[in-house]
Amino acid sequence: MPLTKLKTEIMSDKKNLKDGLDDMLGDAKEGAKKTADKASELAGEAKESVNELADDAKKTAKDFSNSAKEAFGVDGENKKMMAGILAIVVGAFGIHKFYLGYNKEGVIQLIASILTCGAAGIMGLIEGIIYLTKSDEEFYATYQVGRKPWF
Repeated sequence: MPLTKLKTEIMSDKKNLKDGLDDMLGDAKEGAKKTADKASELAGEAKESVNELADDAKKTAKDFSNSAKEAFGVDGENKKMMAGILAIVVGAFGIHKFYLGYNKEGVIQLIASILTCGAAGIMGLIEGIIYLTKSDEEFYATYQVGRKPWF
C-alpha cells in the first residue's frame, strides 16, 4: 500500500473517530441535561412535600400542646397545675420559680439545693403541695397577681 493511501486512510479513520466521539459527547451532554432537569423537577416536588409535612407537624404540635394544656388544666392565665407538678418533680432546681417568673427566687432555690446537697429541695415539694391544694382563683391571686415568691 502506498504511503499516501495509508495517510489518507489514517486521516479518514481519525475523522471518523473524532465524529464518533463528538456524537458520543453530544449524547452524554443531552443525557446529563435530561437527568439534571428530572432531578430539578424531583427536588421541587420534594420541597413541596417537605413544606406540607412541616405544616402538618406544626398543626399536630399545636393540637398536642392544646390537648396537654387542657388535660393538665393549664390555660394562658393560670399556671397552677404546671407550677405544682414542676415544684414536686424538679423543685430542688427552682424550675417552678422560673416558670412563675420569680427568677431571683429560682436562683436562690437552685443555690440552696446545691449547697445543701439537695436537702433544700424539700421546699420545692412543700410548695408544690401548697400550689396544688389551693383553688385556681386563690393560686392566681396569690402567686400570679400578688407575686408572693415563697410558700
